[in-house]
Amino acid sequence: MYKEFYGLKEMPFNITPDPHFLFFSPRHQEAIQHLRYGINEKKGFIVLTGEVGCGKTTLCRYLLNEIENRPIETALILNPRVSETQLLQAILRELGVEKVKQSRQECLEQLNALLLKLIDQGKDIVVIIDESQNMTFQALEHIRLLSNLETNTQKLLQIILIGQPELKEKLQHKSLRQLRQRILVHYDLQPLARDEMEQYIRYRLIIAGANGRPEFTKAAMGKLFKHSKGIPRIINNLCDKSLLSAFVRSKDMVTWWDVRRAVKDIKKL
Repeated sequence: MYKEFYGLKEMPFNITPDPHFLFFSPRHQEAIQHLRYGINEKKGFIVLTGEVGCGKTTLCRYLLNEIENRPIETALILNPRVSETQLLQAILRELGVEKVKQSRQECLEQLNALLLKLIDQGKDIVVIIDESQNMTFQALEHIRLLSNLETNTQKLLQIILIGQPELKEKLQHKSLRQLRQRILVHYDLQPLARDEMEQYIRYRLIIAGANGRPEFTKAAMGKLFKHSKGIPRIINNLCDKSLLSAFVRSKDMVTWWDVRRAVKDIKKL
């Protein structure tokens, strides 16, 4: 509705993890540098944690786009709430295997043979597991065992675990101490600061095609930060509804009252 009114090419505050809209705050720059370092230096286990809606999945999508043209095979697992065997099968399918074995041992042998083949072709293999906080202790331990797959000179797999703060707590469990010792790269993504949030909003508007309109007043920005706590997904929700409110009034300026209405709308959900 308001896209045409404000002359935008696309909706600026969708909550989908679109890397085209990724705003590189200092925190996000540090996070992507940690991921790059872990992959380039073949560190084995890499962990990225952060609150819900802080941009972890968007960073993951950006990373996948970035390494797309490199000799790297990737497996992206979006639903890790599965058994160890199902996890192996999902990794195999993501790596392009059509006829996946049924038993865990057969899958493990199949994966090992595939990894050796890919390494022989000069490729690296990266497995990214999103929402890793949902994995069972048994599945996490099984992932550690996968890191034992190696040649005389290198590990066959690099594994990136992405999850909410509960993942950090889970990794502290004594049953996972061996896995914890193998995590050589870890970054905890924090919400945006107030000034970063303002830059984030303006950046997304510019990417969406804004040319000076709409604008958010300082008071509107203050209320946005108070209720979003700097979490990008909440910022997007509030900004989207605030823009709709300003559009209904046929105004270019988004005010404190527009944000107030947006907050009230979200609280009803």
